[in-house]
Amino acid sequence: MRSTPNRRATATGALIAAAALLAVGVQTGTATANPGSNTAAASATAGADRGALAKQLTPAKRAELIREADAGKAATAKELGLGSQEKLVVRDVVQDNDGTTHTRYERTFAGLPVLGGDLVVQESKAGATESVTKASKVSSSQLKAVDTAADVAPAVAEKQALGLAKADGSKKTEADRAPRKVVWMAQGKPQLAYETVVGGLQHDGTPNELHVITDATTGAKLYEWQGVENGTGNTQYSGQVTLGTAPSYTLTDTGRGNHKTNNLNRGTSGTGTLFSGSDDIWGDGTPQNAETAAADAHYGAAETWDYYKNVQGRTGIRGDGVGAYSRVHYGNNYVNAFWQDSCFCMTYGDGTGNAKPLTSLDVAAHEMSHGVTAATANLVYSGESGGLNEATSDIFASAVEFYANNSTDKGDYLIGEKIDINGNGTPLRYQDKPSKDGSSKDSWYSGIGNIDVHYSSGPANHFFYLLSEGSGAKVIDGVSYDSPTSDGLPVTGIGRDKAALIWFKALTTKFTSTTNYAAARTGTLAVAGDLYGTTSAEYKSVADAWAAINVGSRPGGGDPDPGGKVFENTTKVAVPDRGAAVTTSVDVTGVTGNAPSTLKVGVDITHTYRGDLAIDLVAPDGTAYRLKSAQLGDSADNVVETYTVDASSEVANGTWKLKVQDLYSGDKGTINGFKLTF
Repeated sequence: MRSTPNRRATATGALIAAAALLAVGVQTGTATANPGSNTAAASATAGADRGALAKQLTPAKRAELIREADAGKAATAKELGLGSQEKLVVRDVVQDNDGTTHTRYERTFAGLPVLGGDLVVQESKAGATESVTKASKVSSSQLKAVDTAADVAPAVAEKQALGLAKADGSKKTEADRAPRKVVWMAQGKPQLAYETVVGGLQHDGTPNELHVITDATTGAKLYEWQGVENGTGNTQYSGQVTLGTAPSYTLTDTGRGNHKTNNLNRGTSGTGTLFSGSDDIWGDGTPQNAETAAADAHYGAAETWDYYKNVQGRTGIRGDGVGAYSRVHYGNNYVNAFWQDSCFCMTYGDGTGNAKPLTSLDVAAHEMSHGVTAATANLVYSGESGGLNEATSDIFASAVEFYANNSTDKGDYLIGEKIDINGNGTPLRYQDKPSKDGSSKDSWYSGIGNIDVHYSSGPANHFFYLLSEGSGAKVIDGVSYDSPTSDGLPVTGIGRDKAALIWFKALTTKFTSTTNYAAARTGTLAVAGDLYGTTSAEYKSVADAWAAINVGSRPGGGDPDPGGKVFENTTKVAVPDRGAAVTTSVDVTGVTGNAPSTLKVGVDITHTYRGDLAIDLVAPDGTAYRLKSAQLGDSADNVVETYTVDASSEVANGTWKLKVQDLYSGDKGTINGFKLTF
């Protein structure tokens, strides 16, 4: 689909492509699961450690676990070494079959919310802490130093936020949520700030929910992101389906948390009116009938609910058994769809000429998956975490489409393939090779966090396809795919169901609000190890798939292209803690012409918190190529990676340097080796 990005990559909406909708005939009763609906779960868990699989918690059991965690949160805070002014707030609890519990917390300091202070604590059945995953490595001593007295008035923050929202199209003259004092800890040193939320509408008619973080000492803008996650959809392709409705003939799915589908009737605010009728037949298959879009949206919500419950063991978006609601017929000629956590609802426009409602199955799954992400990792909708947020919705859109097994809209790795949003029959997105859409990226690179989140999602989509199906040319259910790898080596797929299980478990137990690509690799590898073992084929394929999109290296740390000329320096160089940059070098001789466009850079660094490190390759003429940026959410140990650099503009012979700088305090390391393969 074609999405319309805002002027700032930090304030773009969410995903997919929009499309025409198909009239649906609906009958009384709860929608029955598609034939073989348990196949996905059985396929995903084949060969897995049953104890490491998530237990399907009833809403009552989940509530009980949350109450227990809440009762013990003071003791947990003490065990984690938090300061006396720091408090934990329980957000979510996931439990494995063996009793291992993953509790997700937000944090407060002196009563103020700490944005970027979230963490996940993993405990054994006996209650022993096994691991802690933090969104930020900032220490309690650093947090304790934050002065909670603001030098800047709230009005300054509000004025700044209103100006930024105006640039996106909002006509609001006052904030929807007045500036509140927070501690901003998502980007390094914690500081007192204001968070202001401005509503209204964006230029394309999408609701605006712009969050602006303002430094409470200087008044400078620190960060911004959109709370509305939107996109372009497709539908009218599901044929005649069975829907869950209330006996009183309303679009209320009593078997799925009382999910309701409402009619906004071209409005842009409010809840809308619940669809009701004199019988249980909804729509006639044409967009002119208002019930048709409603039937598509209702069906998409039901299939998505069933997928998460039957395959991933999560009952409802929040895991609490409560259904969200859908709003159709938003605005006039509105070519988009969006999830809004503040209303816990999905909203769909009717497309160009109000003739192509964006209510297709994969769009519904995509939007509801934004809700799942918000209720779990809560990936900030900007930078690399924003791309991972978008990719998560694409990944589960495909998973739900395959799960539904609808003969009219078969599962595939194409997004928006039915809607012809481009006018030439091509889909909006390609998970096997994202760059085919003209904007998305196939592989990670150091600046990917600076582009629109719809396009920075490309590498994670590519990772999911490679992990599911493997690389190379193939035909799946009549669709031809040809997935490349950045390192030129093949990837063996483990099957879509296992790939989705690994991603979901990482999302709910390993990812935090600030997770970037490197941390996503760490999290998915940890999950693959828990489920299938670190010597398993599944674990190797996860590592290979990440290496194939330029995130990390292949298992064993070997040179991915041993046939080239190798130049190496294994002299150890200490990397000082939060100190000046250090370098190690190799002298390249005997190579004709320029360096290749696929220059392999092998890096071996020991470090106890790799997120501290910024790493560059410096060519003989002084040109620097960023290999890795510092990122506080990347809490893994060490950097043992092989990076691919397009150095074709550089003369090969000369002295090449690896430059490493530790930008944050608390950890130090050593460069063990540096290798170039031409």
